[in-house]
Amino acid sequence: MKPWEAGAWETGKYRNVFLEAGYPQAEIDAKLAKAYHDLFEGPDKVYFEVGDSMAYVSDIKNKDARTEGLSYGLMVAVQLDKKEVFDRLWRWTKKYMQHQGGPRDAYFAWSVDPKTGKRNSDGSASDGELYFVTSLLFASNRWGNDTGINYYAEGRRILDAMWSKDGTMGIKNVLNVEHKQINFVPEGDMYDWTNPSYHVPAFFEVWAEYAKDGREQFYRDCADTARVFLHRATHPQTGLTPDYSEFSGAPHSRGRMGDAFRYDSWRVPMNIAMDYSWYAKDKKWQQEYGSRIQNFLYSQGIETYDDQYNIDGSRPEWILQAGGFQKLRHSLGLVSTAGAASIMGTQAKSWKFVDEVWNAKLEPYEDGYFDPYYDGLLYLFSLMHLSGNYKIITPGQAG
Repeated sequence: MKPWEAGAWETGKYRNVFLEAGYPQAEIDAKLAKAYHDLFEGPDKVYFEVGDSMAYVSDIKNKDARTEGLSYGLMVAVQLDKKEVFDRLWRWTKKYMQHQGGPRDAYFAWSVDPKTGKRNSDGSASDGELYFVTSLLFASNRWGNDTGINYYAEGRRILDAMWSKDGTMGIKNVLNVEHKQINFVPEGDMYDWTNPSYHVPAFFEVWAEYAKDGREQFYRDCADTARVFLHRATHPQTGLTPDYSEFSGAPHSRGRMGDAFRYDSWRVPMNIAMDYSWYAKDKKWQQEYGSRIQNFLYSQGIETYDDQYNIDGSRPEWILQAGGFQKLRHSLGLVSTAGAASIMGTQAKSWKFVDEVWNAKLEPYEDGYFDPYYDGLLYLFSLMHLSGNYKIITPGQAG
C-alpha cells in the first residue's frame, strides 16, 4: 500500500480506499447508506426525534444522551449533508445540554437523561465542546447562517465563552493555555491532565481557518502540539495509548482507570488517520505509527485481537465493563478505527484491515452484548473515512 503524500487541504481530494481495494463504487455507497440507516432510521437506531423540531442521540446501554454522541451525530449530519438532522440535534443540545448563564455559560452538561431532560452531570467533557465547535463551523460553511440557525454565531459563542472562563467556581478553558493541549475536563484539577483520544489536530487546523476569532496562531500551535503529544503518548513498540495521560504523554492512572488502552483509546488511530488525510503535516511519523499499531494488532490475530490491553501489549488484570458485560472481545469499534489507520498504511497487511472493516457487521456479539451507539458510530465514521466521505467542509461546498 502507498499512502497519498499530500493532504486534502492542499489537493482538495480524498482517498477512496475501498475503491482502491477493489470494491465497486455502488456497493461502497450502499454500505455507507446502510450504516447511516441503521443508526439514524432503523430498528436499532440511536437517533430519536422529539416533537417537530428536535432529536437526540442516545448511548442506549447507559440510558443517557452524551455530548460525545450528540456531537458525533452533528458531525455525521454535516458531513453527509443531512441539514434537518443536524438542526434537530443542535436544538435539543442547546435546550437540554448547554448552560445558559453562570460560570459554565455556553458549556455543555456531558450527560443528560433524554426521557426527562434532567442533567446527570453539569460538568463538561472537553471532547464534546471540541466536536460541537468544529461541526458548527462546518455547518456554517456548508449551509450558511440564514436558514434559521446562525451556526457560526453558535460556534463562536462556545469559543468566546471558553476564553472568558477565569476559574470562577473552578471552571476553566477547554484548552490548557499553558500547555496548548485539550484537557480532560475544563474544571478543577482535571484541567491539568488529558485524554489522548481528545487530541484531534485536524480540528484545531479547522478552528484556525474558520473561527476567525483572532486566535489563529494559538490554534495552529495546538494542532502542532497535539501531534508532538501523540508521539509521546503512543507506546514505542505497540503504538497503543492509555485512556488518560499527563500532558507529557505518560499514563495518568485513576485507581484502575486510565493507564490502559481501552474504549476511549480506540479513537486514536482514526484521529491520526484523519490528520494525515486532511493535512499530512506529520507524514513520516504517522506512516510509522500506522504500521506500528497495525503490526501489533495483526500479531494478536487480525480476526481475534482484543479490545483492551496494557499499553505494552500485555493483557490487563482488570477489564473495564460496558453495558453490564465485563469481558474482552473483538470489538467492531476498534476494528473500524484500526481499519481507518490504513489511510496512512505503507505495507500490504494494511489492505487486510480494510477488508476487515468491509466485512464487519453491526450486530449483537455471541454473548448478546450489542452497542450500536459507540461501536456503531465509530463504524460509520470509519466507512466515511475509507470511502472519502469525511471531509474538511469549505465555504459554499455543495451537498
